[in-house]
Amino acid sequence: MSALDRLVIGTRRYSSWSLRGWLAVRCAGLDVPDEVIALRGAGQTSEIHAISPNALVPYLEHRGAKIWESLAICEYCAEIAPSLWPSERVARAAARSIASEMHAGFRALRQALPMNLGREGRVLAVMPDEAQRDIETIDRLWSVTRGQFGASGPYLFGADFTNADIMFAPVVSRFTSYGIVLSPVADAYRTAVLDHPLMQEWQRLAALEPVEWQLDRYESIA
Repeated sequence: MSALDRLVIGTRRYSSWSLRGWLAVRCAGLDVPDEVIALRGAGQTSEIHAISPNALVPYLEHRGAKIWESLAICEYCAEIAPSLWPSERVARAAARSIASEMHAGFRALRQALPMNLGREGRVLAVMPDEAQRDIETIDRLWSVTRGQFGASGPYLFGADFTNADIMFAPVVSRFTSYGIVLSPVADAYRTAVLDHPLMQEWQRLAALEPVEWQLDRYESIA
């Protein structure tokens, strides 16, 4: 490990993109320390601006490489640990497609259901129509992908926890936090992801964060 190697992430309780980058780095076995910066709100954390080229987390420095954006970190980690993408060509194409879809889409869901690992099963008083459509689309996507590619194991593409699972991991936590009811196949997938040892570790570390890091804008959502 170089003295400069590090993974810069935001508050674990809230930072969905940090979770993605952290999962990829840990799944790839990269020996880099975490550097956690408490978030103060979207675009408001000056310490991150001073470090990350796009002023966002996660940000990875590894053996001279500097990588920002979660999906780019996933791709970098897959160069080191190829099992982060399915080995079969058609499955790999599908995995890359749905990972990219998650990276770029489902904005209504992300806005209505921000990640909060301190929240458990608290249903929103009013679910926006656009967010409900995103939920239904993701449920269908998980179910179809599991049916087509996931017969050999609990994850989207079988026994291996891939970058596609990593990109959807924060959505799994959101669905749990907001008490979202899913179809049986999607619900079984949610349980499998939540039970992954790295997801359990992230949850444990999030629970150890100082109370002073909590933000009213996320804690007060009804």
